[in-house]
Amino acid sequence: MRKPTSGFRKVQARPTGEAIARLAASSIFPKESTGAVRTVILPKDIMATGLWTKEQIKLAFHLYCQLPYGRIHGRNPEIIALAKVIGRTSDAVAMKMLNIASLDSAITSTGRVALGNASALDREVWDEFHSDWERLAVECELLRQQLDEDAGVDLEPEDDALMPEDFTGETRQVLTAQRIKQHFFRRAVLSSYRGRCCMSGLSESRLLIASHIVPWSCDKANRLNPSNGLCLSAIHDRAFDKGLISLTDDWRVVLSDELRALAEPFVKAVFLPLEGRQIEMPERFSPDHAFLVRHREKIFLGSGST
Repeated sequence: MRKPTSGFRKVQARPTGEAIARLAASSIFPKESTGAVRTVILPKDIMATGLWTKEQIKLAFHLYCQLPYGRIHGRNPEIIALAKVIGRTSDAVAMKMLNIASLDSAITSTGRVALGNASALDREVWDEFHSDWERLAVECELLRQQLDEDAGVDLEPEDDALMPEDFTGETRQVLTAQRIKQHFFRRAVLSSYRGRCCMSGLSESRLLIASHIVPWSCDKANRLNPSNGLCLSAIHDRAFDKGLISLTDDWRVVLSDELRALAEPFVKAVFLPLEGRQIEMPERFSPDHAFLVRHREKIFLGSGST
């Protein structure tokens, strides 16, 4: 096993965090055997109170992605909890998240300027996330879970009922990663769209889907990119996924000829009124035009009106 460098402290993973520890180690040491790794390596300066460290900014950005913009303030319980484990005040964490917001064109294009004091390191973290959403989302979640565990915060137990009876350590590791990724993407997308379907306005969370514009299986690099997501109701998600509906470059709904030709009352009541209507735009992470083009070219069933 690779020895930790002098700039890090070694934290022994507790039994309940073993799956987390192994997965984190595989991210930090990708060339090493995950079966042999038993520890998580945490930076010594994770609790630094002077200049912000890169790991602290990563954790702040990770949470920024998952909170509604209007809930970024020092009284937010999630911000308070993060501040506690990284040795910052909640107001300082909230201000850092607003600094990060100044890099988001979806924020600044509406006239909101956030705090406008993003540092070079803030920009570096922003660019790093946008170049590898999967790795950073998993890395930050595992780091956060280990910090919480180290601080004595109760973690939600893994649901062993979802694991196959003969699972291996590798199987648990894969399933843990999948859960982390799905949870991050759902929270990032739903929070950006204020918890409402961008086509129907539905706000019942149990009926909302964090829908991929370019399917999960088609673009690994952008699986967790919130700009590759739409908050849709289950029925709108299904129609979008099957190519019955799509979006134009100016984010207006377009119906396929097949859907428009259906004589069913439900289609007439639910889908036909949407044609040509612009979706409710997100507070952050606007749908990327390149992803919309790919959806229309590869998935959409086509329309004579486009």
